[in-house]
Amino acid sequence: METPRRATIADIAARAGVSPGAVSFALNNRPGVSAATRARILEIAREMHWRPHSAARALGGARAGTVGFVLTRPARTLGTESFFGDLISGIQLGLTGSHVGMNLLVARDLEEELDTYQEWWNGHQVDGVVLIDPRTNDPRVDLLAKLGMPTVVIGSKPSPDGEAPTIWIDDRDAALTVYRYLHALGHRRIAHVAGRADFEHTGMRISALETFARTVGLDHAQSLTTDYSAAEGEHATRRLLSEPEPPTAIVYDNDVLAVAGLGVASEMGVPVPDRLSIISFDDSAMARLVRPSLTTLTRDTVELGERAARLLLDQIDAGKTLPSRRGPALTLSARDSTAPPPGG
Repeated sequence: METPRRATIADIAARAGVSPGAVSFALNNRPGVSAATRARILEIAREMHWRPHSAARALGGARAGTVGFVLTRPARTLGTESFFGDLISGIQLGLTGSHVGMNLLVARDLEEELDTYQEWWNGHQVDGVVLIDPRTNDPRVDLLAKLGMPTVVIGSKPSPDGEAPTIWIDDRDAALTVYRYLHALGHRRIAHVAGRADFEHTGMRISALETFARTVGLDHAQSLTTDYSAAEGEHATRRLLSEPEPPTAIVYDNDVLAVAGLGVASEMGVPVPDRLSIISFDDSAMARLVRPSLTTLTRDTVELGERAARLLLDQIDAGKTLPSRRGPALTLSARDSTAPPPGG
């Protein structure tokens, strides 16, 4: 069976009754053709399933029509974290109507992520990227700035002037909201099962607990870092609940860790919330469906992704670095997993 031939600019020109140059102007959104002619050419291109050739596009200086998003997390854990599914849906929603697609890749480690950005930019495969989980002295930010690739960061604070803008949610303030709530319930022994130590938001949440503990005089406060997996969430919870004076409240960095911790509490005969209160920094259907349902911080993660995509498109169109923008607000959703401590 003969392979169907790929449509070319010449094919579109012949069908539209215009020159190949006019087709090129229309497809690359350049002046030189009327609005009616441009619309007719674009419609014919869609009917003929025409797609730009990346090498020719790069030589011509045209846009790739794609943005990139790399997730450097163990592939097995991504399926259990609803946050990423919602975020990807939001990015796609933000691209709706722009005729811009998304190139999604799951990287094994930081080195592969850095290599991907270099390959994408050298091959003119993307016009910009959304970056998640900013780190202290982040080599990804340095590389993307060196390449000159438009970038939007999803993070915990506004970027310094001149650097890639951030869609930000104040993780320090979010953490204090949780710690203050537990303190108001009467808890004086609070633990935090955190994510990766090198992530910016993890550091902010750990620092917020340390500062809060000193300010209000908690009897005990500690943070344990994990890789976000259920296995490490279970291990951290067993360690905390096996202490001579265990915490009366544990805050988890995501819903997977929190549900794993809830299972360990049941296994060890520690009733929730009668002897242990549990809170998650992430909300999800899973957090609402377990029993007892989990108290969480709730954000519109779909909107977070949508705002990031729109800021990236605005930055690509502007051809310059734009200011950071605030992300959607957080609210505390108090459910059945929190209560005053025993004797409180």
